[in-house]
Amino acid sequence: MAGIAGTCSSGVLLRARESGGNGASLVQYSGLRPGNSMQTAQTRQRSSWFISTPAPKCRTIKSMASTVSAPKRETDPKKRVVITGMGLVSVFGSDIDIFYNKLLEGESGINLIDRFDASNFSVRFAGQIREFSSKGYIDGKNDRRLDDSWRYCLVSGKRALEDANLGPEVLEKMDRTKIGVLVGSGMGGLTAFSAGVEALIEKGYKKITPFFIPYSITNMGSALLAIDTGLMGPNYSISTACATANYCFFSAANHIRRGEADIMVVGGTEAAVMPTGVGGFIACRALSQRNDAPHKASRPWDKDRDGFVMGEGAGVLIMESLESAMKRGAKIYAEYLGGAITCDAHHMTDPRSDGLGVSSCIMKSLQDAGVSPEEVNYVNAHATSTLAGDLAEVSAIKKVFKDTSEIKMNGTKSMIGHSLGAAGGLEAIATIKAIRTGWVHPTINQDNLEPAVTIDTVPNVKKKHEVNVAISNSFGFGGHNSVVVFAPFTP
Repeated sequence: MAGIAGTCSSGVLLRARESGGNGASLVQYSGLRPGNSMQTAQTRQRSSWFISTPAPKCRTIKSMASTVSAPKRETDPKKRVVITGMGLVSVFGSDIDIFYNKLLEGESGINLIDRFDASNFSVRFAGQIREFSSKGYIDGKNDRRLDDSWRYCLVSGKRALEDANLGPEVLEKMDRTKIGVLVGSGMGGLTAFSAGVEALIEKGYKKITPFFIPYSITNMGSALLAIDTGLMGPNYSISTACATANYCFFSAANHIRRGEADIMVVGGTEAAVMPTGVGGFIACRALSQRNDAPHKASRPWDKDRDGFVMGEGAGVLIMESLESAMKRGAKIYAEYLGGAITCDAHHMTDPRSDGLGVSSCIMKSLQDAGVSPEEVNYVNAHATSTLAGDLAEVSAIKKVFKDTSEIKMNGTKSMIGHSLGAAGGLEAIATIKAIRTGWVHPTINQDNLEPAVTIDTVPNVKKKHEVNVAISNSFGFGGHNSVVVFAPFTP
């Protein structure tokens, strides 16, 4: 077994405000925005299990890479998982083809926020969704009550079912106990939660709406979608910050492989472009501050990046056993080969400098998929445009893929921003469209590439590329790592 070791820097220092505060924490994150707290962090005594301490040095952890057996793909049609439908809500609308064409054109969906008055905020732009319509998918009364996160979930989920030819009339004739829903959210119903807290503070508890709790909790997207469609299979949500959707894909596929479901409606949804969401990430020093040029703000791997750009939306896939899909004559977009989830076990927000959490996750995903590293030629990267995260991901990718000359690697977030729990869902759709069209979208704002990034990032202009095997990466606060593997379907 090969040993992998490294020394990780402390990226976040949580400390009491020195003046004018009430004991709240101040976050300085060198991985997101530069902080000057390194010496203080390194000399401060560490207490076990206490979050206000700096990150520990990375421990020496042995890699299992050398013991991995030869890859073997799944052949049992009951366990092979294919994609038979897709649905989304995005800054470019809810049409899949329009969404991907905008990405291929290199169009930015980032603009100034007008949903609320952000004039006093230090960050005043985001990938805000405009002109969203739920007509035909949510009745008017519920539409007015619902948090946007659940509206996006319902619309994208029902559009995915339609795309898979699983409309109400078809579902009525199927065994709906074998069809599940797993749509996660990193933040949940943030607007509903904020409104409830505001009502409590300003008017008292008697003025809190009875929808406060149900529309705030993260499982409600999956629940509402099942209630509307009568789907009675596995139903819950996963919340692992920005890795949420990929975690959902991984878990849903395993439900199918174990025979617990034939079909899963699965993905992520998020609607955090609102005062609490934007203000919270400003407090984390996480966001780009390019208010004068919002469309230039999200710039993965560029030397001049200064943080991520908030986005929102939902991305949902219909994952189905090959046996079920063939039996009903379903259209098959691509095959889900496998996936993996790991934890850095290092720090709340700072990635490991040795990249072990990510590289081991990639290796495990390939093992689960039954493919070798040499077969992979496309990476849809997490690539949030943060100082530490972008390079840590590239370092991990290069550890796994020794020869990257044939690999294309791009960052969808450069155009739509970071949709948090929905990011993996939207990026999975972009990955599958790359497989289907033979075109990979550009990473825009590539003006001054980091020298360490030696992989083709598809800078600024789309490229023709026949995808053999693709991976899509998503990582979240807490050290949550997730990788999913897709490929063209072959019978």
